[in-house]
Amino acid sequence: MRIVYMGTPEFAVPSLEILLIAGYEIAAVVTSADKPGGRLGIQESAVKKFALSRGLPILQPEKLRNPAFLETLQGFQADLFIVVAFRMLPEAVWNMPPMGTMNLHGSLLPRYRGAAPINWAIINGEKETGVTTFLLKHEIDTGDLLFQQSIPIGPDETAGELHDRMMHVGAQLVLQSVQALERGNARPFPQADTEVSHAPKIFHETGKLDFSKNTESVHNLVRGLSPYPGAWTMLDGKTLKVLRTRRLPAESGTQPGAFYSDGKHYLQVGTGDGRIDLLEIKPEGKKQMQVKDFLNGYKKEWYNI
Repeated sequence: MRIVYMGTPEFAVPSLEILLIAGYEIAAVVTSADKPGGRLGIQESAVKKFALSRGLPILQPEKLRNPAFLETLQGFQADLFIVVAFRMLPEAVWNMPPMGTMNLHGSLLPRYRGAAPINWAIINGEKETGVTTFLLKHEIDTGDLLFQQSIPIGPDETAGELHDRMMHVGAQLVLQSVQALERGNARPFPQADTEVSHAPKIFHETGKLDFSKNTESVHNLVRGLSPYPGAWTMLDGKTLKVLRTRRLPAESGTQPGAFYSDGKHYLQVGTGDGRIDLLEIKPEGKKQMQVKDFLNGYKKEWYNI
């Protein structure tokens, strides 16, 4: 079986690696174009760096409908395309190989269709998520399902931590799916439209903390956006990103949004039903740090102790 693999970020690397280890022929790798930045003036995708280390042919098209790109892609005569964290494909691409195009998605489809399934599962307080392989069709994340694997979400787990676990579970599922397709014993089945939910793209405003909400909701937004892009609030006119928190027992007599600190050891914020303890933060223009380190260098008279 000849495979063309399409992916960009770190999440897509383990799936490519496991296919190579299993002996599958990767005819080419398609990834995003290089971006300005980095030590050498350009920033290459994680998938490109890995593909280079394995000597794989690499394509980096600016436009997926470009006739020259489509002709090159057709020339690889691949049996199957595999997509992991790439971008939306035109039908001229996903419908090209005889076995179709398979995608790995970071949720239990049809739940959390969209760009940010890991983030929204945590933000919404889910106790479980998973990974899904499915066959692409025109509408995004709607194709027939192949296999799914559920994954529990820890009560304090961040999106970054869950991402790192999911990409390895996802790699195993990609291998299982390719093997089933190769043997002819895959049984694709349609998604249940009654169970659909969405995971739209994360924007800056998504991360604005609303401390009038209960502590659990605030905690979930923080960990759902940690480490990137980070939930945020304002302190003395500057942006304060909040990257890790601890829920405190509900109590009365606190003001939502008010900061409480002894100036040395803790920094807490009032919520709709008590307080939340800030543990790791990133002040505007500074690196990520523990709250105790921040307080040591922050000259402020704290009145709400």
